[in-house]
Amino acid sequence: MSEALPAFVQTRLFRFLTVGVGAALLFFVLSWLLVSLGLSPFIGSVVAYAIAVVVAYSAQRGWTFGGQHDHVSAMPRYLALQLGCALFSGLVSHLAVTRFGLSALAMSALTTVAAGAVSYVMSLLWVFPTRG
Repeated sequence: MSEALPAFVQTRLFRFLTVGVGAALLFFVLSWLLVSLGLSPFIGSVVAYAIAVVVAYSAQRGWTFGGQHDHVSAMPRYLALQLGCALFSGLVSHLAVTRFGLSALAMSALTTVAAGAVSYVMSLLWVFPTRG
């Protein structure tokens, strides 16, 4: 098993997950902080997502995928995906608080998982597809 770990650490999947977890943690902390400071769940989550997107795109394109994808096509796709995810996260956050009465902490956790899953799948399939 110890031989498998170093091999996994060197994979693109590991890098993608590392960047994704880092961006998700950044989003989680920022969305919780902004909502706790009084911003609405929708606005707080959208602002937090926008900040996390800038960090994540730079790391995904440069580190995860080694700058192999054309910036001219990857960036607009990534931004379109993340705009959709930002709006989705705002909607999930709003519903989590107004319909289900979740706390800011629970709302942030739910939104982080939901938006992260959508972002991961679409990044692999559409933004940074494997080149055959």
